[in-house]
Amino acid sequence: MSAATVLDRERKVADRLYARRRVRNAIAVLMGCLTAAFGLFFLGWILWTLVSKAAGGINPALFTQMTPPPMQEGGLLNAFFGSAVMCGLAIAIGTPLGVAAGTWLSEYGRARKAGIVVRFINDILLSAPSIVLGLFVYTAFVMTTGGRFSALAGAIALAFIVLPVVVRTTDEMLQLVPTQMREAALSLGVPQWKVVVQVLYRSASAGIVTGVLLALARISGETAPLLFTAFGNQYWNSNIMQPMASVPVVMYQYAGSPYESWQQLAWAGALVLTCFVLLVSLGARAILLRNKIPND
Repeated sequence: MSAATVLDRERKVADRLYARRRVRNAIAVLMGCLTAAFGLFFLGWILWTLVSKAAGGINPALFTQMTPPPMQEGGLLNAFFGSAVMCGLAIAIGTPLGVAAGTWLSEYGRARKAGIVVRFINDILLSAPSIVLGLFVYTAFVMTTGGRFSALAGAIALAFIVLPVVVRTTDEMLQLVPTQMREAALSLGVPQWKVVVQVLYRSASAGIVTGVLLALARISGETAPLLFTAFGNQYWNSNIMQPMASVPVVMYQYAGSPYESWQQLAWAGALVLTCFVLLVSLGARAILLRNKIPND
């Protein structure tokens, strides 16, 4: 068999393999595009339904009036205020604890058995249903205070959702900081805690802030934990030791009511909440992109 014949046979085999790979690649690309189109179709359907049903309820009264009695007009001012208070308290409680725990995991407990256990528990808490966390806070806090629902209890329940997100983000962002930066700072005689505060936190600040914003976006739409803790309030209340209204709970209550005015408010609150989550997510993405793109 001549060399030309062998070369021609190998070329034919290579052509068949190339054609087979092109067909497989085309099928994979087609399936991926169809799957993406399938998901985008339902996403667009959901957003169109939300906008079409909520457009009539977006007006100044939505942001300036209280939740109304049945068959009357009103707004969601007290619910917006309650959501802002409880989410702010949850971020204030969960962020320092999460950053501290993530720092310990990254810098002190990385190779220890305790660090492995803490990461495992944090992963479980990260995937735990929010209603379970709400029931835990209800048992551990609400019941021990005489069964008194309060905005503080709701904030604690939301903080349990914030905590694992911030822990995971802080841990991963600090591990992405090059080891050379730690070694360079320690070689200058800088104490370990100053290395963490002045070097590592500055390098990982964008990622940590992004994690906090993502945690805020997640808790802003949580309903189940607040049903067992903050409960709800039809009137204005600024005392965190008493029940307080929130947008997700009002949406849950009003959406299932037989009153058209309440249903309209529920759709309007859902649209405002969706826009808020979208803006927070875009802000988190913008912070990450700004940190990745070098300045000229």
